Amino acid sequence: MMTDQLASSKATDPTTRRPAVFLDRDGTINEQMGYINHITRFHLLPGVGQAIRSLNQAGLPVAVVTNQSGLARGYFPESLLDEVHEKMRRQLALEGARIDGLYICPHHPEAKEERFRLACNCRKPKTGLLEQAAAELGLDLARSYMVGDRWSDLRCGAAVGATTVLVLTGYGRGDACYIGPTQPVQPHYVAEDLQDAVQWILARESKKS
Repeated sequence: MMTDQLASSKATDPTTRRPAVFLDRDGTINEQMGYINHITRFHLLPGVGQAIRSLNQAGLPVAVVTNQSGLARGYFPESLLDEVHEKMRRQLALEGARIDGLYICPHHPEAKEERFRLACNCRKPKTGLLEQAAAELGLDLARSYMVGDRWSDLRCGAAVGATTVLVLTGYGRGDACYIGPTQPVQPHYVAEDLQDAVQWILARESKKS
């Protein structure tokens, strides 16, 4: 799995672990474009900056957890992935928002490069990305939230005991119609978009305090 410099390398005392909000990337933060194989294909969804800023202001850490098998398949280079994430951070910053960690699974069984061709524990719905973030950022997974537009996101969150939210952006609306009804894992909440999801999360958290 890959991470970037935003994540702390020091684990926090388990007694002080915090809840966090884990966000899928494509279809949740930015427009679902298939593989983003050029920088011009990355566009933040409306309201995403405001939603993440609200989480920042509430003191909830925000970690992006994303499968990027296009890298493994050779559809784009690592340098483009770095460029896309720099653009994401820059656009969020313009709206007063930030992410606290970015965790990437670049693996796939059909990867062109041998270093990416492995049976990893980080490709969602496996839980490695969330576990790494929890260790590095001092997070309590069972008190956290997983937000995404695919059932693989929901299954990943459910596997660590997190509260799950399906957004209807990206693949979400189609998954809700055609995949969701047959799934044993169901979201705790279905949101129109990330803003709706964040409003629900903050309302839920306020009831705990």
